[in-house]
Amino acid sequence: MEHPGFYQRAAPIDVAALAAATGAEIPAGVAHAAVGRTIGDIRPLLEATPDQATFVDNRKYLPQLARTRAAACFVAPAFASRVPDATIALITRQPYHAFARALAMFYPDATRPTAARAGGTAAVDPSAVLEDGVDIEPGAIIGPEATIGRGSRIAAGAVIGYRVMIGRGCYIGPNAVVVHALLGDRVTIHAGVRIGQDGFGFAMGPSGHLKVPQIGRVVIQDDVEIGANTAIDRGAIKDTVIGEGTKIDNLVQIGHNAVIGRHCVIVGQVGISGSAELGDFVVIGGQAGCVGHVKVGSGAQIAGASHVTRDVPPGARMGGTPAVPFREYARQIARIKRLGLVGSVGHEPDGDTGEAPD
Repeated sequence: MEHPGFYQRAAPIDVAALAAATGAEIPAGVAHAAVGRTIGDIRPLLEATPDQATFVDNRKYLPQLARTRAAACFVAPAFASRVPDATIALITRQPYHAFARALAMFYPDATRPTAARAGGTAAVDPSAVLEDGVDIEPGAIIGPEATIGRGSRIAAGAVIGYRVMIGRGCYIGPNAVVVHALLGDRVTIHAGVRIGQDGFGFAMGPSGHLKVPQIGRVVIQDDVEIGANTAIDRGAIKDTVIGEGTKIDNLVQIGHNAVIGRHCVIVGQVGISGSAELGDFVVIGGQAGCVGHVKVGSGAQIAGASHVTRDVPPGARMGGTPAVPFREYARQIARIKRLGLVGSVGHEPDGDTGEAPD
């Protein structure tokens, strides 16, 4: 069954009206019929269809711009010539700001999402669908049109939001909050976890920071376990995805649009920024972090307290800040240790062998 979605979308508008509302310019010479095309939604570059708009604000995504099928694209003047012939360039010096304004037009309620029915008194909304064998502990709230599979348990104080889908044999711990999310079977969510809240999306500017509505979801596949007080943001216009069998420790932050592969292990206090992608069987040690839009290949291992700033190849072992191959990181530590011994009484350093300390 296709999920009905979490947001109400406003009526379609034409390209000319969209440009006017966001302050974008349409290039001279574009046919009148073209600017009258109807836009029904905003989607990512490669997902947008000929009745949708998109945007590009990062040179890294120019190859995707060349392949987009969107009706229109918010784009900076420097990249306008790269917009495909079938797509209308909506030229603006701040494409991300224009994109944020357009999203707010199409999804005016996205910044105040629904968890439970306003004014309701029932702990389980009458429209929720619970299979046989679901256990609801005292104080838990089940929102409108939520679906929970048999054998699942919702612990005291937990909140299951509007249209959330939870599979079979799941456990949602005390005071956990799950909104804008689809969970598979046998998922374990420990106490205090927050899933599906706004991603940290703001179009920064000298006159202030414009909030970008977050209209994506969180998709958590089968057999995932998520530790206490971890937070997983919903996607901006794509989904945040946690692959099957992945194990996430306490106090982890996963940003919007992140994609975590299958059977990954993410240790406590890790931070994964928006749009980062991890392959399968990736291991990240405690207090490490990944910047946004990087890709970590399958089987890679990231040492604790490291900082991934660029793509990591499959199977690599990385450490340090910024993260480098582990042998190089070990040599750096050895040299720093020897520098610290210079001038110390009775500790004149030996020659640098380039090997890691014992």
